[in-house]
Amino acid sequence: MENRQILSKTTVRLHWLVAIVMICMLALGTYMSLLEVYEIYDVHKSIGVVMFPLLLVRVVWRLKQGWPEPISRYSALEHLLARITHWGLLIGTVLLPVTGTLYSGASGHGFGIFGLQIFPANYHPTAAGQVIPYHESLSMIGETAHEWTGYSVMALLVLHIAGAIKHHLIDSDGTLRRMLGKSV
Repeated sequence: MENRQILSKTTVRLHWLVAIVMICMLALGTYMSLLEVYEIYDVHKSIGVVMFPLLLVRVVWRLKQGWPEPISRYSALEHLLARITHWGLLIGTVLLPVTGTLYSGASGHGFGIFGLQIFPANYHPTAAGQVIPYHESLSMIGETAHEWTGYSVMALLVLHIAGAIKHHLIDSDGTLRRMLGKSV
């Protein structure tokens, strides 16, 4: 049961598990793309595919439970920023694996789970190691959407963490304690 003073163990565990996975995947994705480390793309894709059901559970749980009540009263601007941030993170949680899968699948690279093929790569018949896109336009849409969703989620994470720090250090209202599974 959730209320203003305490959140359920399920809420707290889902929040932190998804948060840790998302932060690690964003860091890995940034590292891979900036340094063009293609050898670990399969690991990134595999983790995304494996974690997608958990991400959906988190989204369904949040929608079913509703948003936690604020512990204190805040300005209309703070309330609006919190809503935008929380909704953006929730939507981004789903969009990142969906757009990544679209990009990888449509580009001809395929995807799977740690070597177990789910959607096959479309290898070029005469150029070793090269792939032929299944659908060039969808690949480009998936790539662009995945990249910009990633940047947006990173910005929202910074805002979310800044808000948590503000609640803890400036407001001293117990919001962070509650998210750590402790009673306020």
